[in-house]
Amino acid sequence: MNSMRPRWFVRNLESALNVLPVTVVTGARQTGKTTLVKSLNPSRAYFTLDDFGVLDQAERNPDALLNTRPVTLDEVQRTPRLLLAVKRAVDERRRAGDFLLTGSANLLLMGRVADTLAGRAIYLELPPFCPAEWRQRKNALLPLDRLFAPDFDFREWPTEAGDWPAWLLRGGFPPALAIESDSDRGLWFSAYVQTYLERDLRQLSAVSSLPDFQRVMALAAHRTGRLLNQADLARDAALTHPTTHRYLNLLETGCLVTRIRPFATNPNVALVKTPKLLWADCGLAASLAGIKTPAEATTRPDAGFWLEQTLFQTLQTWRALDPLHRKLHFWRDRPGHEVDFILEQEGRLVALEIKAGSTVTGSDAAGIRAFRDSLKMKACLVRSVVLHAGQGRPLDTGVVALPWGWMVAAA
Repeated sequence: MNSMRPRWFVRNLESALNVLPVTVVTGARQTGKTTLVKSLNPSRAYFTLDDFGVLDQAERNPDALLNTRPVTLDEVQRTPRLLLAVKRAVDERRRAGDFLLTGSANLLLMGRVADTLAGRAIYLELPPFCPAEWRQRKNALLPLDRLFAPDFDFREWPTEAGDWPAWLLRGGFPPALAIESDSDRGLWFSAYVQTYLERDLRQLSAVSSLPDFQRVMALAAHRTGRLLNQADLARDAALTHPTTHRYLNLLETGCLVTRIRPFATNPNVALVKTPKLLWADCGLAASLAGIKTPAEATTRPDAGFWLEQTLFQTLQTWRALDPLHRKLHFWRDRPGHEVDFILEQEGRLVALEIKAGSTVTGSDAAGIRAFRDSLKMKACLVRSVVLHAGQGRPLDTGVVALPWGWMVAAA
């Protein structure tokens, strides 16, 4: 299916345009930002800085581009100086929705760029498609919302069978999702990486060695779902720690990776403060790690981490639909107890532990129990869940086992 699919994210965008004069939509290249902004009111003027003539004008006479309002400016990371003209225009006449900016980089992480529009802009990040959104399943993420409900009943949880290895290789970029062959899709991801290295990366920063940077990308892909130990990554890449740190920051600025921060519970408990590394697109991560077929994904010794990365595709969509009220964490203490994901919504928490197998026991909730015991305000934990490949049932005191299949249901 190659037809354009509407994005759930459009409601965030329309709300933002009604509030602040500047709305900035960021996200990795090929997530569909341009298609999204073009789907809005056709009366908006539209200019893309991928057009060299527009880019030249943005650098020489940016104010002229802003005379017609409302206006959409695409790929603004190519000349951050344009944002100074936007700032001046807003200060002269402040009106909600006048400026819609997009960029294949997180402008909040680009040095002084965020300061330029401080108090004038709202920043939204468009994630790649998750399986449910690509399949256009209306209200498909309601099960995650229901986890916060006081009358939650595990028998209402979806029971569809899932195929996570297939979705791992497909990822969430629209052009890749439209390719049926795993091998052909692998070629697309290779071209994507090459474009990022040769074009987007050079716009963000000077990198002396593209092979070194690509090696860091591959090593980071092999570490998805794990705690980010930058010293180990630097050693394996044969690079200095500062260089590796800068390369990881560039991957994050380019919206390709995200660092999930640990949830802080009782300050008296010894907790791991290192973030967990995950990729914005599971298909890109799998390609970088050399995973070419679904069978390879399931037979790897680290298959559990790749399942976690695949399900993260849905969790990041859930978070992106209400970024002001929803957060995503993980939790781990020094003895090694861990909870894969902590969903937070307006101070209420849901603990999610992910298991690849269909058989789970009370011991699989050990991390959840440790997390619950560490909380000073235990009432904020409204649900504890072990997601697995089997059927839903009560698992332990205050813990329910639920199937993850619907999150990666077959197309």
